[in-house]
Amino acid sequence: MDKNKELLSLLTQDCRRTPRQLAAILGESEEEVRQRIAKLESSGAIVKYSAILNDEMLDRDSVHAMIEVKVTPQKSKGFDAIAEEICRYPEVKSVYLISGDFDLAVFIEGKSLRSVSLFVSEKLSAIESVLSTATHFILKKYKVEGVVTTKTGGGRLPVQP
Repeated sequence: MDKNKELLSLLTQDCRRTPRQLAAILGESEEEVRQRIAKLESSGAIVKYSAILNDEMLDRDSVHAMIEVKVTPQKSKGFDAIAEEICRYPEVKSVYLISGDFDLAVFIEGKSLRSVSLFVSEKLSAIESVLSTATHFILKKYKVEGVVTTKTGGGRLPVQP
């Protein structure tokens, strides 16, 4: 496996690992690992290190939603200019170009159902290129960024075919 791919895989699994720990796993010197991490950061391959929060454990009062957005692509800029405009809003956590009936998937976090509703009706729908939206509220998160965040099952018997 490519050395950078292996390093990135380890960091993706747990970005709290120290260069010393990573060096021991990879069989390299700590300095070599530090240099490769610095190069990956400066090149933009590593964009950010972040924590995945379990809202249920933190008793956070926030509302998450996925909004499908149908837009009119702009000449010479396609979907990029619209996506960049949507990305500027602090409520927006992620934006993806998708296939299917809609063009963009926008993931947002709000303080309440009303705040999400106001975002969609007053900000997102007000963008000239936006033709329509479909809002889906996230009721429960089971897995986020590859990490299972809740214990599933709750004592129920598994469903078998």
